[in-house]
Amino acid sequence: MSGDAQIRGEIGLVLYPGCQAAMVHGITDLFAIASHFSAQRGGSKLRVSHWSMDEEGGFARSSDTHPGEGGSPAILIVPGRLTGPADAEEAAPYARWLLDRHAQGATLASTCGGAFILAATGLLSGRPATTHWLFVDDFRARFPEVRLDPDKMVIEDGDIITAGGLMAWTDLGMRIVDRLLGPTVMIETGKFLLVDPSGREQRHYSSFAPRLTHGDEAILKVQHWLQGRAERSVSVPEMAGRAGLEERTFLRRFKAATAMKPVEYVQNLRVGKARELLEFTRRSVDQIAWAVGYEDATAFRRVFHRIVGLSPGEYRGRFSSGVDLAIAA
Repeated sequence: MSGDAQIRGEIGLVLYPGCQAAMVHGITDLFAIASHFSAQRGGSKLRVSHWSMDEEGGFARSSDTHPGEGGSPAILIVPGRLTGPADAEEAAPYARWLLDRHAQGATLASTCGGAFILAATGLLSGRPATTHWLFVDDFRARFPEVRLDPDKMVIEDGDIITAGGLMAWTDLGMRIVDRLLGPTVMIETGKFLLVDPSGREQRHYSSFAPRLTHGDEAILKVQHWLQGRAERSVSVPEMAGRAGLEERTFLRRFKAATAMKPVEYVQNLRVGKARELLEFTRRSVDQIAWAVGYEDATAFRRVFHRIVGLSPGEYRGRFSSGVDLAIAA
């Protein structure tokens, strides 16, 4: 590696209590590897620093790959953490500092639940963002003005970049390498780390988790009823009757409670069952389509791809357990 390679930009990681150590150290290593490949080609290196808040509420570097260089980070990344997102009080001092850094030209990024701290700046208002699919309801409740898209693994929106799941730091890291060091170095880094540089999506991995704590007893009754018969033909009038509501009232209340139309909800239930069958049985796709309530296998494939982002065959190839369990249809 060339010892006198120039610094292309500083990437700062914002540390806070309990933040994901694997992400902090992993993405630091990823940037070091990318710098190595870039320097081999006569290109620049990346400076990586870790920033912590002191007892007085100020922020300073606690780690730096190029100490004494001065300057400010071009990109600041807020990690997630295993114990869940920061609440409003904890996020506030970090959000104020990030807002100030952004005003001075820094690009802001987050992974997983770090998006809650980023959103606390107010900079995500009206803009697209993502976070871990498990935190979607909490995020929407706290930041309804954000255009949240939990299907996406990474959303790159100019000076704001958000990444979804706990391991989405690999995807974020590759995007940043591409941005600062170019696609050739990104591809070389991906090959070395065995990380696919092509875009993944969270919906390939997330499970359907219906809202059940909305407090509408009539709609909850229908949800429980659907859980046991989603593979059968169910009409909206039947659901409304089960709820004891007039059809228009049922549609309005169902959407308000679940954030989905009834047809979408049933489709998600069916696809969830199909995913399980694809993972744990060797049934054909046509057999699985029939088992989850689709007489038309083509329609099933179309719905499955729209919800999951993969065809049933692609999903099985990626996630099959390799065993054949007896799962009742």
